Amino acid sequence: MNVFTQTLSYGDGKDVTLETGKLARQAHGAVVLSQGRLKLLATVVSNKEARDGVDFLPMSVDYQEKFAAGGRIPGGFLRREGRLSNSEILVCRIVDRTLRPLFPSDYHAETQVMIQLISADEEVLPDALVALAASAALTITDIPFEGPISAPRVGRINGEWVINPTATEMENSDVDLLVAGTAADINMVEGEMNGISEKDMVEALKFAHTFIKKDCAAQLALCDQMGGRKAPREYNHETNSEELAATVKEATYQKFYDAALVPSEKDERAEKFSAINKEYIASLPEDTDGETLTMVKRYLAKSKKEAVRNMMLDNKQRLDGRALNEVRQIWSEVDYLPSVHGSALFTRGETQSLTSVTLGSKLDQQMIDNYQAKSFSKLMLHYNFP
Repeated sequence: MNVFTQTLSYGDGKDVTLETGKLARQAHGAVVLSQGRLKLLATVVSNKEARDGVDFLPMSVDYQEKFAAGGRIPGGFLRREGRLSNSEILVCRIVDRTLRPLFPSDYHAETQVMIQLISADEEVLPDALVALAASAALTITDIPFEGPISAPRVGRINGEWVINPTATEMENSDVDLLVAGTAADINMVEGEMNGISEKDMVEALKFAHTFIKKDCAAQLALCDQMGGRKAPREYNHETNSEELAATVKEATYQKFYDAALVPSEKDERAEKFSAINKEYIASLPEDTDGETLTMVKRYLAKSKKEAVRNMMLDNKQRLDGRALNEVRQIWSEVDYLPSVHGSALFTRGETQSLTSVTLGSKLDQQMIDNYQAKSFSKLMLHYNFP
């Protein structure tokens, strides 16, 4: 059994260790990330062939905090792990948003990224390490991935920036920011904070990126221990024709550009773009095969995207006629629903939010059960779309 480890230090004893070769050896990539008593197991599997009928990356990201990681037994009658909690789903989304743009646009193989908290540390916040574990598991494989990446947390305590603050340190932090990116770029930011200046925000991003570079270097060093980073696997998930792409663009680019140039509402604009697509497809020979038609639809989408983007940059104008620095029309109304305890209707352009509030007693509070402890929430926010 060949086990490889790589350690990186954040200072103040916050060393992180990446280990591969001991657990989940049948996965395409598996890494155990450790900090203090915390351990995260990240595994990655990706099929060789594309999934039939898709033109996107069918990737799923799952993050689960095992109750056993904190020495607890799940609540409920069956005493078994249940569905993902809201906080776990939010972490999944952070990891997905960070990883997905770094896969080739023509890679359509079923891909699964799973991260499990298998041992917890009360002072180590796992959400700032999940993306690092997932990226390390991907980086050691031959799956085509333009990483590595990392997504550390930035806090500010007494005016000083702190990377991956402990749970206790976060109690005194006025900034809670997760910053994700590669060694070259930042591609995802999420967090909450009191109002801060643009200068402070830029400082926070630069501070985070310094450590992102270190995390990426550590992942590549782990690959070096294993004999170097593997060459990306060969795949052929799309059939392409440069000649056909050029023909489609020549016939439709200006039409898309002109349609985008005239300010219009979303539905009207969609109809104009659809008419251009239908007109071009109708001009194809009757014996056009399915493979060619699939390519045509893909090239039409690319032509439209390029035309719309260039129109906005050339004319400093949005699709609905607004300037680039002009917000949509906003209006709101309260007490829209007569029978509920409280309600409000908020509209911004064509986007609407209808919200209601219900007041309850202490008996109505929500019980939250996770690997740390059982707690109660007096405020519940339910969001449904549409």
